[in-house]
Amino acid sequence: MKVKKLKFTVRAEEDLLRKFGYIAKYNARSANRELEFLMKKRIAEFEKMHGKISYE
Repeated sequence: MKVKKLKFTVRAEEDLLRKFGYIAKYNARSANRELEFLMKKRIAEFEKMHGKISYE
């Protein structure tokens, strides 16, 4: 089953984006994959502390 991927825009200072891109490249990821990795990590941490997020 294909997962639907949504798009969104991030506004950030140039220096922040450049450093983020550097970290992503260091980890052999695109900036998009690095952000997705960090989002999943943060969600897991949050759910561990507060319980599963239900949005439906």
